[in-house]
Amino acid sequence: MIYTPEHHELMASIRRFISAEIDPFVDEWEAAEIFPAHEVFRKMGQLGFLGITKPEAYGGMGLDFSYALAAAEAIGHVKAQGVGMGIGVQANMATPALASFGSDELKREFLAPAIAGEVVCSIGVSEQGAGSDVSSLKTRARRDGDDYVISGAKMWITNGTQADWICLLCNTSDGPSHKNKSLIIVPLKDSAGRRAKGVEVQKIKKFGMWSSDTAQIFFDEVRVPVRHRIGEEGMGFIYQMKQFQEERLDGAARRLASIELIEETADYLRQRVAFGKPLLDNQFIQYKLAELKTEIEALRGLIYMATHAYVQGQDVTELASMAKLKAGRLGRDVADWCMQFQGGMGYTWDNRVSRAYRDYRLGSIGGGADEVMLMVIARKMGLMDPAS
Repeated sequence: MIYTPEHHELMASIRRFISAEIDPFVDEWEAAEIFPAHEVFRKMGQLGFLGITKPEAYGGMGLDFSYALAAAEAIGHVKAQGVGMGIGVQANMATPALASFGSDELKREFLAPAIAGEVVCSIGVSEQGAGSDVSSLKTRARRDGDDYVISGAKMWITNGTQADWICLLCNTSDGPSHKNKSLIIVPLKDSAGRRAKGVEVQKIKKFGMWSSDTAQIFFDEVRVPVRHRIGEEGMGFIYQMKQFQEERLDGAARRLASIELIEETADYLRQRVAFGKPLLDNQFIQYKLAELKTEIEALRGLIYMATHAYVQGQDVTELASMAKLKAGRLGRDVADWCMQFQGGMGYTWDNRVSRAYRDYRLGSIGGGADEVMLMVIARKMGLMDPAS
């Protein structure tokens, strides 16, 4: 896949927005361990950045996923990855299933405001005992007339303390674990902006991604209309698996910006003199930085290939899993080596490398751990029993 001038124009617009509206404030948001999502998303919504692939009827641009991928790549340049993750959830994780399978009524009520940046949304899949093992989640929605009554708890919810609604995956029957789940839009606040009845939110303090608010959300007999269900009952697992492919490509694309760490480290090492010469004159350092850049460009090719196939309607489960796996591991390698080469300066708390070291570590855990990606790939290779 090769970006067109239109792709590059979109990326340039997003980079300008980041320079003006995000990067000047990221240190403040990192210290506060939250960024003002409503304010940032409203500005992004006015520029169309939150609905790139969404239907024009609901305020989106109606473009194919390659444009969302280009946007994610640009967003990866934000100087605090927590902000980029929050944007990614709003644009490419909480809303794809709603856009593809939701009713017109549901899309007008929840999708259109999310695209406009008028509300903040989140995706609720993981639980304390069910992270990568999605089939084992326990949160339940019991049918009561024209309502679902929801009980349970979700963990690691990005945008969780600020979200106005959550796209919730929960059990709606006692059938097989892959056929008993539904996606339901659950408001987390009432019309006055207060916490919805039966909903409790607890913020989680994390190792990295500080500017992204992450929460555990409890549901105690929370009542929502059946019409809030996305698509057919029992199809939630399938919808979510499809939604995961966009999420994984989005996250992998944001890691391509780690090439900036290599460039910044090289600039620092040109100035840093040790034993009478710049550290960058060390051949081992030169070769390692060259190797890391080569790995980033190889990842770029894999991501672009997967995206092209996805736009063509192909199943990219294997390619997206490969990209997600490689991006998680490579991000860690880049941050680790750049910190090593910068030495004590890289280890300081407010250095961009140390922030990347903390932030990039999540890439091999969130959205499907490395081990799960390896399992998916091995299955696609025919190395495992599909039923195992």
